Amino acid sequence: MPHDGQPRPSPVMADLLGQPRAALPVCEALLDRARSEMAARVAPAGKVDPVLLEADQYAVHGLAWLATYVESLRQMQHWAEALDAERRFGEMERLIHQIAFGEYLDQIAGGIPMNQGELVRLSDLGVTGDLDSGAAGALRRDGNTDAARMALVALMRDNQGRATFGATGLDDELEMIRDQFRRYADEQVLPHAHEWHLKDELIPMAVIEQLSEMGVFGLTIPEEFGGLGMPKSAVVVVSEELSRGYIGVGSLGTRTEIAAELIICGGTEAQKERWLPKLASGEILPTAVFTEPNTGSDLGALRTKAVKQGDDWVINGNKTWITHAARTHVMTVLARTVPDTSDYRGLSMFLAEKTPGTDEAPFPDPGLSGGEIEVLGYRGMKEYTLNFDDFRVAGDNLLGGVEGQGFKQLMQTFESARIQTAARAVGVAQNALEVSMQYAEDRKQFGKALIEFPRVVAKLAMMAVEIMVARQLTYFSAREKDADRRCDLEAGMAKLLGARVAWAAADNGLQIHGGNGFALEYPISRILCDARILNIFEGAGEIQAQVIARRLL
Repeated sequence: MPHDGQPRPSPVMADLLGQPRAALPVCEALLDRARSEMAARVAPAGKVDPVLLEADQYAVHGLAWLATYVESLRQMQHWAEALDAERRFGEMERLIHQIAFGEYLDQIAGGIPMNQGELVRLSDLGVTGDLDSGAAGALRRDGNTDAARMALVALMRDNQGRATFGATGLDDELEMIRDQFRRYADEQVLPHAHEWHLKDELIPMAVIEQLSEMGVFGLTIPEEFGGLGMPKSAVVVVSEELSRGYIGVGSLGTRTEIAAELIICGGTEAQKERWLPKLASGEILPTAVFTEPNTGSDLGALRTKAVKQGDDWVINGNKTWITHAARTHVMTVLARTVPDTSDYRGLSMFLAEKTPGTDEAPFPDPGLSGGEIEVLGYRGMKEYTLNFDDFRVAGDNLLGGVEGQGFKQLMQTFESARIQTAARAVGVAQNALEVSMQYAEDRKQFGKALIEFPRVVAKLAMMAVEIMVARQLTYFSAREKDADRRCDLEAGMAKLLGARVAWAAADNGLQIHGGNGFALEYPISRILCDARILNIFEGAGEIQAQVIARRLL
């Protein structure tokens, strides 16, 4: 051990980028075999059989996870090579890259955790693969070692444990945006987030006004409608940094993003001219009203109905898990308008205007009532049930002016929604890492700081590594969206992995805090609660794996 007391990695592999590059085709070939095997099992006639798919669900979802791991490694290699070309592939980046490949190759070989207690193994997929020899074997042996983890955390300590470990691969403009919102989160969000959570308070309007002034609500709205006309990649950066401060603040902009995309993709010109400038300025706040008590992810089975009466529509039905419902001005409501239908083809989308409520009268409009759902975390906007009892919506507010297009219009937003959720997950995970690293520095046990213990170091190192993996997968999905390429597969993978990474980071962070982590006064208790929802909303992990697998097959 060197004189400074810090361990050093095992002998450096001969080719820092060549070995991961050589290991990728092995993984890709393994994925191709697994896909062929699963296709033979669940699509023997060339088309997926729903009965066979459900019967073999565990392995089918395992295929989605294997594909997510292979894409994750591909994007980590892209990140490393891009940095190397710019001469920015430093020691910290090398260690993150090395550990990521070593760990994920080991998991592919031995079992990928889909969830706690649910490991998918290659045998479940009916395939075998040689990951013991060649580049893959070398990375498995020498990639994620105790020495590598110790060296990485030592560099993280030198870096003051700030928001991003290593270069992220963003261009200069996006890095400037990240820096702006990182400073805002540090100064205006982090000092207050835990108090908002403990008091179960709505995020103050002053914060919303500040975000409006910073352009958060108009990031991707075209300039002709008062927005900034920026790419989805900018939304990812902003959502990540604001969520690092508090997931509720990071989610404020995503409400408007979803509503704006609905209108941009499916609205009439008159609807775009009327609604988009007000959304971009923050003059109006939207809420998404899709889910119903007995349908969950099965949106095609919605029962809320809208019936034409004269020029207007009258809505009746019940909705649940409606975020930020009381304080908003417009609801994007999915309702059934086509009689005698029982699937997605009878659904239409409405821009239903409402009056912002107060704590005393949350829903003051005739025909609209509801109640708050008390939740563990994700509290800053609150969750509600909504009841529609002959609630009137102006005829001009049928999105697109055509019935039966609601589900199609909603599907157009799923890619963006899942990319945003992946970004929020990365931000929450980063927050968990930062507070846990600081606690490990400050807390003394047995005469030294917790961060001196290898098991603590291992937790911190893997948090940092997996955060970078999830971050690069999320950036990739955003780039695909910006290039106007179909990216439901990539967005789904980013959301699937990001949610698991956030939960693991929060859970391990609480473990580092020990008993104090279980105390409400410590922010890690809030971060744990906030992280848990990420694997449920915008498509539960199981639904996400199902969607990914169907695309693959």
